[in-house]
Amino acid sequence: MSAFDREFTAIDAATAARLDYGDEYRALRTAVRRWARERIAPELDAWEAAGRLPRSFFTDAGALGMLGFAVPERYGGPGLRDYRCHAIVVEEIARIGAASCAVAVSLQNDVVLPYLTDLASDEQQARWLPGVASGERVLAIAMTEPGAGSDLAGIRTRARREGDHYVIDGAKTFVSNGQNADLFVVAARTAAADEAGAADRRGGLTLFVVDGRTPGLVRGRNLAKLGLHAQDTSELQFDAMRVPAADRLGAEGEGFGQLVHHLPQERLSLAAGAVAAAEGVLVYTLEYVRGRTAFGQPLAKFQNTRFVLAELATGLDLARTYLNDCIAEHLRSALTPARAARLKWWTTELQTKVADRCLQLHGGYGYMREYRVSRAFADARIQTIYGGTTEIMKTIVAKDLDL
Repeated sequence: MSAFDREFTAIDAATAARLDYGDEYRALRTAVRRWARERIAPELDAWEAAGRLPRSFFTDAGALGMLGFAVPERYGGPGLRDYRCHAIVVEEIARIGAASCAVAVSLQNDVVLPYLTDLASDEQQARWLPGVASGERVLAIAMTEPGAGSDLAGIRTRARREGDHYVIDGAKTFVSNGQNADLFVVAARTAAADEAGAADRRGGLTLFVVDGRTPGLVRGRNLAKLGLHAQDTSELQFDAMRVPAADRLGAEGEGFGQLVHHLPQERLSLAAGAVAAAEGVLVYTLEYVRGRTAFGQPLAKFQNTRFVLAELATGLDLARTYLNDCIAEHLRSALTPARAARLKWWTTELQTKVADRCLQLHGGYGYMREYRVSRAFADARIQTIYGGTTEIMKTIVAKDLDL
């Protein structure tokens, strides 16, 4: 057993007991772990240099049964609505430090797919779901706008009805999978906020599913980012883009509620990736300090090193326990938006702390890209921003406290 596996044995055993993981889940974890190490890890540098994941990443994941768990069998999936499978895939990819890949998979499984399985009609599902589980159809969601950020109620992209179509004009930014995606879930305003009621800025939002080949949809540049270099993140422009009314999700004006309803699972997935990535960089750092010497002794023998790592390990133990409890709640459909917000901000802030402290223990080498901890540091920083900033998460929690 490798040092990596040895460090995670107790963590995985506790998780399996808490979440009732049987043989099929252990087999899935083993398969994902092998794929992550043998297929992803050797290619990650090349994918980061290219600035995007190859299409083969998605089809490989699909061929191994790691995408589209909730897709019904008639559309090529297993029809399995079990978040534990989603968590295992994200965790094993994040643990090796491949955050870009974990984000891409999470978007497909956790963030975008539920809109199609939960909100689309049978006719719409028959058009959109084939190819999702196989990785031949890549999904993305376009919510964030240059002037709105985390404020969904501030969306300005407009969709006006013209016969059997909607004409959509506007712009989106920070669209993950933006270059690779075949289908986009797009949030647009079908009624001005004042038409819905001056006190209700949330009114009038509607969701559409847009084919990536639709005339008027212009993919902007692949944005250069601090981290997540292999994750294609794009700007989108909608220039009189005509979308069939048949491609609207639900009724007009239901978009805000649809978005908010699906955010807890997205935030749960971000937390799962945060905890797993932090666990991975901690194990990597433990190996480093055991082997690196300074002033005639291993770094692991210095009191500061031991105290720092003891603190981080304890924090991650608490975070893992909290995460598993929230997953158990989600399996019972009992995870509230406020608890998902608490989990998201707590675990992602912890992830950035772990990456920062572990980099410090590497000294100057930690700043070098050839050391995994430098990638972990850069990739962690976005976690407290996307999916709702820490400040937004605290606002949700405060509202839950009647403040």
